[in-house]
Amino acid sequence: MISSAAARSDRSAASSQVIRESPPDAESAHSHAEMTQEQCSHRNNVQSSEQAQVYKVGIYGWRKRCLYFFVLLMMILILVNLGLTIWILKVMNFTIDGMGNLRITAEGLKLEGDSEFLQPLYAKEIQSKPGRPLYLQSSRNVSVNIVNSNNQLLTQLVTGSSGFKAQGKMFEVKSTSGKLLFSADEQEVVVGAERLRVMGAQGAVFSKSVETPHVRAEPFKELRLESPTRSLLMEAPKGIQILAEAGDIQAICRNELRLESKDGEISLDARRIRLMRLPEGKASAGASASGTRQTVYEVCVCPNGRLFLSQAGTGSTCQISNNVCL
Repeated sequence: MISSAAARSDRSAASSQVIRESPPDAESAHSHAEMTQEQCSHRNNVQSSEQAQVYKVGIYGWRKRCLYFFVLLMMILILVNLGLTIWILKVMNFTIDGMGNLRITAEGLKLEGDSEFLQPLYAKEIQSKPGRPLYLQSSRNVSVNIVNSNNQLLTQLVTGSSGFKAQGKMFEVKSTSGKLLFSADEQEVVVGAERLRVMGAQGAVFSKSVETPHVRAEPFKELRLESPTRSLLMEAPKGIQILAEAGDIQAICRNELRLESKDGEISLDARRIRLMRLPEGKASAGASASGTRQTVYEVCVCPNGRLFLSQAGTGSTCQISNNVCL
């Protein structure tokens, strides 16, 4: 600014000099005018060049205010973003070992507390802490499926509100020592325990035959084999032994009780054999008139196997009182 003022003062002094000097003649005046125009044009060029070199540096006005506003807004957003990031890290419990209840260990992933999986979970092994139970909880059912390489179902285990269902080729239950307790497949069901106990009031119901070497009741309990609507058949190639060491044996039926031996005999060995409610035969009129009334009877057998009682005499009275066999 000082240099421009000095230039203006020099120009004013030069012009005053030009005005004060008077040319002596016309030619000199003409030459002097040409010199004056050249000086004026030179001064104008110098002045325009000096004016062109003076310019302002920076942003001024509304542009400057908008720039400051955007810089301030960006700083506020950066601070808010930093605060939210720190808050998320604090809430989610992000650490070097993992996030929240999830910890990354040398053995794999470790979950502490309750965990919920909204998508399928693929894992090689799932186990709880030593001494802690493992809970699998679902509002509907829990399914465990075993598939092959072609994604075909081989074994399935489903526990739901309707019950427990297992599907597979074979089902086994073993004890801690490795002894087979229960086994089931398409061919047979094996109970490996020393005792099979049925706690139901109606006992065990079998729709087909039952093959067993020994049927025994619990101590001080009764053993009852019953067929309410059909027949009860006990069959063995060598023999059937019915033993009650501390009680009685009762065989009750509605229609007929048959003891049959095709190649052997049936032995009734006891101190007392009682045949209850046997029919009593009636003797003929002549035999009853000659004899006296007695209370001793003889057991008689009809040709069809029916038993009846007949009053005993000096000889056999079965032929006399055989009206039961008719």
